[in-house]
Amino acid sequence: MDALQPTMIHDSPAADGATSARNSLDVSRGQVGFVAGKRAQFADETAALLRKRLAAASLVIAVVMAMTFIGYMLRGVTTLWWVRLPILVIVITSAVALRRKLDWSLSRLRAFEVAVFALVVFQLSLMVVTRFSEFGAKHDGESLASARQQFLTAWCILIFVYGILIPNTWKRGAVMMISAAIYPYLLMALERRLYPDIAQLLDADEAGAPLPFPIVAAVIATYAGHIINAARREAFKARQFGQYRLLERIGAGGMGEVYKAEHTLLKRPCAIKLIKAAGEADAAAVARFEKEVRTTAKLTHWNTVEIFDYGRTDDGTFYYVMELLPGMSLETLVESHGPLPPERAVHLLGQVCGALAEAHAVGLIHRDIKPANIFVSQRGGVYDVAKLLDFGLVKEGLGGAEQGAAGGSFSGTPLYMAPEQALAYDEVDGRADLYSLGAVAYYMLTGRAPFAGKNVLELLAAHSQAEVVPPSRRNGAIVADLERIVLRCLAKKPAERFPTAAVLKQAFASCSLAGRWSDEQAAQWWNRFDDGAEPSSAPEATIAQGAGESNASRQGTKTTNASVAATMDFDAGDR
Repeated sequence: MDALQPTMIHDSPAADGATSARNSLDVSRGQVGFVAGKRAQFADETAALLRKRLAAASLVIAVVMAMTFIGYMLRGVTTLWWVRLPILVIVITSAVALRRKLDWSLSRLRAFEVAVFALVVFQLSLMVVTRFSEFGAKHDGESLASARQQFLTAWCILIFVYGILIPNTWKRGAVMMISAAIYPYLLMALERRLYPDIAQLLDADEAGAPLPFPIVAAVIATYAGHIINAARREAFKARQFGQYRLLERIGAGGMGEVYKAEHTLLKRPCAIKLIKAAGEADAAAVARFEKEVRTTAKLTHWNTVEIFDYGRTDDGTFYYVMELLPGMSLETLVESHGPLPPERAVHLLGQVCGALAEAHAVGLIHRDIKPANIFVSQRGGVYDVAKLLDFGLVKEGLGGAEQGAAGGSFSGTPLYMAPEQALAYDEVDGRADLYSLGAVAYYMLTGRAPFAGKNVLELLAAHSQAEVVPPSRRNGAIVADLERIVLRCLAKKPAERFPTAAVLKQAFASCSLAGRWSDEQAAQWWNRFDDGAEPSSAPEATIAQGAGESNASRQGTKTTNASVAATMDFDAGDR
C-alpha cells in the first residue's frame, strides 16, 4: 500500500448530524482502525506499546542511576565510576532512541528489552561484588549489612519497573521476574562461599529482613502485570468493533484509494474508500463528499449501494465503507459483451428507477448517472441486481475547458450529462438524472453514447442542440414503445421528460418487453460465467473484472470477485 500505512488506529470524531447506516454497526464515532493483513494482531499493538514502555522504563532507570551516581560522587565514593558512567549514558541514549517511532518488530524489541535490563543487572552485580569485598576486607559488618539492604531495595525497584511498565503475558512475566528475584540470593550465596568473612559478617546481622522482599516484589509485579495486560486485551477486543482489515487495494486516483476489506469482528466483506484533501479546493470537495455520503447512508432501497460506515480519521482523511459486490459495472458489461438484449435492459433500468425515486424523494440528486456508476451484481441468490453507486460523489470544479464551457464549475460526465447541468449545476432537479439514465439506456441498447464529440464543448453543444439518432436505427431489436421511453428521457427541455423516476419506472413496467427477462435467464447467464465457459460469438459469453483493467484482460477473462468499488471515479479531472 502506498498512501496508507498498513496499521493505524485513529480517533474518529463524529460528524455533526450524522446518522448511522442501516443494518450496520456504527463504529465511526469511536476508535476506528484500518489494519492490513489477514487478521488484527494483538502482537502488533504490543510491539507499539512495548516501544513506548521501554522508553519510559529506560528513563526511570536512567533517572535513578543518575541520582545514585551523583550521590555517590558527592560522598566521595568512586567505585567503578568508569563502568557506571558508560552504562548510564547507554541507558539514557536508549530512552531517547526509543521515543522515536522505530519500525521494529516485537521480537527485536524484546531483544532490546533484555539487553537494557541485562546491562542494569550487570552493573548492580559488579557493585555488589565490589562493595561486599571492600566491607568484608575491612570487617565492617554494619556497612556490609547496609549495602545488602540497598542492593535488595534496588533489586525490588528494578522488578517493579519491569513488571508494571513492560507489557507481558503473566507466564512470561512470572518467568522473568521470579528468575530476577532469585538472582540476588544466588549472587550473595556465591559471595558467602568465596569469602567466609563476608558470610560471618552477614550472619551476625540480626536486623536483616525476615522475608525475601525481591521474591515478594516479583509476585506482586507479576500479578499487577497480569491485571494490566488483561485489561489491555479487553480494550483491544473492544476496539475491533471499529476496525477493518485492509485486504488489498483495488483502485486509486488523484484524491483517494479504495481497498477490499473486512470488518474484523463481523467478518463482513466490504469496500473502503479513503480520501484525503491536498488543499483548500480538495477540502471543500471532501466536505461536500462527506455530506453526500451521510445522506446516501440514509437510503434503504435494495438497488442503492449500501453504506455501512463513514467518518474522518484524526489526520483529516475521510473514509466510507460500503458493501462489496460481485459482478461488474454496466460499462464493463457492454464493453465486454456488446449491447444488452432489450428485455434485459428494461429489467435493469426499472431497478435503477426505483433507487432514484427514493433518492429524489429525500432531495438527493445524483448528477452523475453513467454506465460506470450502475453495477450489475447478484445478491441473496438473485441475479442481475442493479446497484446505483456514487450519489453526487464527484469532484466539483473540473477546470480547463469544462469549467470554461459552463462559465463556472460543474460536475458530471459529459457523455451522459443533461443539457441544463452544465449551466446550472446546483439548480437541477431529478429530471436531470432521468436524462442521464436515458443516455445510459441508449448506451445499453446500442453500445454507444447518444452523442459524440471531439471535446467537451462539442459534447455539451450536442446535448443542447443536436437531434439524437433513434436507437432503433443502431439496433433493430429495439421495440417502438421502448424507443419512445428512451427518446422522452433524452428530451432537451426538462418539462418534456418524465416528471419523476417513479413515473419512468412505471413506463418501463408497462413496456411490451417488461417481464421478458426472467430470473432463470439471468441465473443461466451468470452461471455460464461461473462455470468458466469459453468465449463465443454470443455477446454474453465472457465477463471482465471492471473499471481499470487492461484491454487484454477484457478478452474472455473470468473474474469471481469484481468489486463495486473498482468502478468508482476517483478524480473528476480524468473525465
